[in-house]
Amino acid sequence: MDPMRLPDGLAPWAVRAAESRGRLHAEPAGGTRSPYQRDRDRIIHSTAFRRLQYKTQVFVYHEGDHFRTRLTHSLEVAQIARSIARELALDEDLAEALALAHDLGHPPFGHAGEDALDAMMKPHGGFDHNAQSLKAVTLLEARYAGFDGLNLTWETLEGLAKHNGPLRRPPPYIAEYDRRQALDLSTHASAEAQVAAIADDIAYNNHDLDDGVRAGMFTLDEAAALPLVAEAFERARAENPGLPRDRATSETVRRVINAMVNDVVAETRRRIAALDPKSADDIRAADRPVVAFSEPMMEANNALRAFLFARMYRHWRVNRTTQKVKRALQMLFTLLHGEPRQLPPWWQARAGEPGSPAAAAAVCDYLAGMTDRYALEEHKRLTDPTVPG
Repeated sequence: MDPMRLPDGLAPWAVRAAESRGRLHAEPAGGTRSPYQRDRDRIIHSTAFRRLQYKTQVFVYHEGDHFRTRLTHSLEVAQIARSIARELALDEDLAEALALAHDLGHPPFGHAGEDALDAMMKPHGGFDHNAQSLKAVTLLEARYAGFDGLNLTWETLEGLAKHNGPLRRPPPYIAEYDRRQALDLSTHASAEAQVAAIADDIAYNNHDLDDGVRAGMFTLDEAAALPLVAEAFERARAENPGLPRDRATSETVRRVINAMVNDVVAETRRRIAALDPKSADDIRAADRPVVAFSEPMMEANNALRAFLFARMYRHWRVNRTTQKVKRALQMLFTLLHGEPRQLPPWWQARAGEPGSPAAAAAVCDYLAGMTDRYALEEHKRLTDPTVPG
């Protein structure tokens, strides 16, 4: 037997379903499914997850059918997270559930939408998509008879709240929820949550590299000036002489992903060996994450991120769209906050008086849940007299 695995096939420091801290609302066991498999299934069946199909990653939905959306991004993150978790003898189902849920709180129009809502919500604590993800699964999803939200396990909620590390100053909703069900915000999350977080970084940078070339924002040759990309590009060409340009991009990207995954596995094993943890709680109590890139890979990843920031996220075409959608969301917020009787009935009941903090929170949640398409249609309905309300 692999000395890193116990008889159940997991490492000693993996989260174990049999030792879960449970759910806020007690429920019967799930039969053949583990608690984390049930969490994953509830996430997949949620309204918030379906909406990710029409939420921006970088490109607004109407700009092309082949670019990533929040949904396809989440699926790619889940695939990478499962691969890493399997190699490290962690609970794959928990890692997958966290990967699938990590973007449920993203508003329409990607980071432009988040910036717009954060600006409008400044007097009320701002807007944070991680906190909104937790809010979606603990409050806003209304599917079950006995509770609001999805009633996910403690371990999944913990991973959503702090997959990027301990929260010394948690956003308002996370702090509020922590008073109902303590999530140990001052510690790191489980290794499974850390895997989901780094899988997000790997997927994000690599599929934006792919989409950026596809959109003509830069060429593969320009990206190949980066050491990590250059090595993968040269190997792809050497192993496949005469490879067409579109396939060269895909071959390069998959090699970069593979290099990053292998690096994470190797570096995590080094950190585990140094820490010598005996349990999942030892991972939480560590003074740094255990799942991480090596220093050279971190530098290479940062260089790729800086390249994408300059050449893609600040491309003039993206800038134009960013400004248009920010204005649209800000106008929607102003109109609905000032007169919440324009909201659908369920949201009106939450909003209360015009201009109140309750109205701001309700309008923010309403807007954050929208797809790109629905937000643009709602903007027309509220601003164009020729469009029926």
